[in-house]
Amino acid sequence: MQRGPLRGLLQALRDTPALGWSFLYFFCLLSGYYVLRPVREAMASSSDLQEVFPPALIAWFGSEGIPLQDFVLQFLFTCVFLIMLVLQPVYGWLVSRQPRRVFMPVVYGFFIVTLLGFHLMFDSNVPGRGMAFFFWVTVFNLFAVAVFWSFMADVFSNAQARAYYGYIGAAGTLGAFLGPVITGALVQRVGIANLMLVSAGFLSICLLCIWRLRHWAILREREQQLVSGEQPMGGSVLDGLKLIVREPLLRWLALLVVFGVGVGTLLYNQQVSIVRVAYPDPEARTAFYSHLDLAVNTLTLLVQLTLTRWLLSRHGVAPALLIPALAIIVGFSVLAASPLPLLVAVVQVVTRASEFSLFKPARETLYTRVDRQWRYKAGAAIDTVVYRGADLSFTWVHKGLSLLGSNIVFAGGIVVASLMTLAAFGVLRQEKILPRDR
Repeated sequence: MQRGPLRGLLQALRDTPALGWSFLYFFCLLSGYYVLRPVREAMASSSDLQEVFPPALIAWFGSEGIPLQDFVLQFLFTCVFLIMLVLQPVYGWLVSRQPRRVFMPVVYGFFIVTLLGFHLMFDSNVPGRGMAFFFWVTVFNLFAVAVFWSFMADVFSNAQARAYYGYIGAAGTLGAFLGPVITGALVQRVGIANLMLVSAGFLSICLLCIWRLRHWAILREREQQLVSGEQPMGGSVLDGLKLIVREPLLRWLALLVVFGVGVGTLLYNQQVSIVRVAYPDPEARTAFYSHLDLAVNTLTLLVQLTLTRWLLSRHGVAPALLIPALAIIVGFSVLAASPLPLLVAVVQVVTRASEFSLFKPARETLYTRVDRQWRYKAGAAIDTVVYRGADLSFTWVHKGLSLLGSNIVFAGGIVVASLMTLAAFGVLRQEKILPRDR
């Protein structure tokens, strides 16, 4: 008799203590992030330039005759990509020169300290706070989550990953569910500034989880005679990018991320245009995005508890990579025929839920079968520089396509989603060459 999802989860928590700490870690990480995500979206879709940009920048664009309000997202994503280019070598130096017990607390400690700074900025209504916060949240999301999954590949074997990553993803989804609830309930009562303190509290719990999980990471490395993460990895700060160029699997994974980000960016940018008109008030925009996140996370949790573990354990990564690609093609086909605002929101929910519940766990299980250089360096480079490079590129693609109308934007999305499917098949071909477990 097959156990239900809840009974299976409880049994797994009893059998593997590390799973409980991983559960708490990802829950707190995404709770902290999703408290802040609606604020980021509200800043990006604000019609008040003073709220988003510093006065000097607004004045410069005005002196050049450039309507900054028409290029808000393009400017923000361009800057984020440039920031990633600067930070990726810094991160590469950190993971190359410092052991795991040092670089992980440093990454999260940095984010906690900067959150306290944003509390002061929003409390004082500093002009340009929206731009700075948009940059910070985007960088935080990519680096903090990339470090998390790399660490999970230190703690769990491939067999354990296929059995447990669905549950760990569900823990994150519960946190992602709680975050918008907190934001929706508190933002109009306590203001945006105090949400920064709530998020900092969640990240502090993440530091405790990292300290506890190191024990199981060390045990696995000793049992399987792997290189210890308690020693610096060494190598060049650009090793991650070099590995992507050299290794076929990493190249296909990079392409998969590029096209996956592409469809998401086209959809996101089109939605921002709609929200900017419909919700001129920042608190109202924040509430709207929190409701959208709740819908995404509800669907994600249902899939993670009922389908993800079964697919990964029984059928491997292939269905989990291909089902989201098919869902995206269908969704964009519907929108190309009828780009109604409600349908845009529905497709956004389905697209993001399939990414979080199936696509991401499937990709991350592959990193349990490679060495730490691939996980912490190449994997992080894909999730930061490659990811944001794709984001930037497709933000400008959207700008061009949007001049021709919403139907053309979504027709372009069908093409990008088809390329994403081809990249998924490339990953699956290379996946067959990897060792079965590590």
